[in-house]
Amino acid sequence: MRRRSTVPVWLSILWRIGLALALVGIALAGHWFDRDGLRDNVDGSVSFVDVLYFTMITVTTVGYGDIVPVTEQARLFDTFVVTPIRLFVWLIFLGTAYDFLLKGVWERWRMKLIQNRLHDHIVVVGYGTSGTEAVAELVRRGTDPATIVVIDANADAIDAAEHCGVNVLLGDATRNATLEAVQIVRARSIIIAAGRDDTTILIALTARGVAPGVPVSVIIRSQDNEGLAREAGATTVINPASFAGLLLAGSTQSEHLADYLADLANHSGRVSLRERAVAPAEIGKPLSAIETGLGVRIYRGRSAIGFWEPGSAALEPGDRIIEIRPMSEAS
Repeated sequence: MRRRSTVPVWLSILWRIGLALALVGIALAGHWFDRDGLRDNVDGSVSFVDVLYFTMITVTTVGYGDIVPVTEQARLFDTFVVTPIRLFVWLIFLGTAYDFLLKGVWERWRMKLIQNRLHDHIVVVGYGTSGTEAVAELVRRGTDPATIVVIDANADAIDAAEHCGVNVLLGDATRNATLEAVQIVRARSIIIAAGRDDTTILIALTARGVAPGVPVSVIIRSQDNEGLAREAGATTVINPASFAGLLLAGSTQSEHLADYLADLANHSGRVSLRERAVAPAEIGKPLSAIETGLGVRIYRGRSAIGFWEPGSAALEPGDRIIEIRPMSEAS
């Protein structure tokens, strides 16, 4: 378990400085009480200033040789006490420099590098139950985790997503700057699963304003809000409750209907739904003549044409085909 530290930055720095001074004080006290074991090669006498100088030089470096330990006791003290103190002091200084100076620069550089490389990626807003399952299914379908970006305002959710190997951003997705930071304009698609309909719709509005041409898929809990989500710019609106209701109602008339629909949606199923553009060699042919799978629907502009309708008799340039393919061939 962990939680965000409430200690101010200045207090953390003072605590580290105090720890370093305490370690140096131990070395100084040891050298002072055993000063007879030291020899000053310059004037032959060892004063407090000489001990202070020798301690600081020994702790920060390996010494210059002007003052040296000559007795076994002094040498053992330097070996087993001063040397570990030297290492701890250096670790404190290096850790402090990294935490308060280098870490910020390093993280900003990494963020900039990741941002520059983001292209044709998938942005998932919200890493709750639905967002987690969406990311897991994307990975199961062969999507490289490096091409997925998860945005969430919850630090624990971001930590969980990061363990999956995806890019993460802790932030508020209703703000333009957050979506611009993940290069949403260059994204392949956006999935919004914020958990609340009002938040989801607001994020969809923000996303549509920042990236007008990117497809937006949202999860809406209330059927009354589905129209609002589409007006906000969502290209795909999914209502888990309604879909579950359809499966349950269908199962009362056919025990295999729900099983087949789950088969279509699941990556581990035997068949898969696939959308693709019509091939040049297929133009002019009926939908039933395609050889890559079982054609079930054509999207022609804003119109959806079923396989039984007259419009499916001849495929046209620009058509999008929805087909069912065996999972072994879908990849």
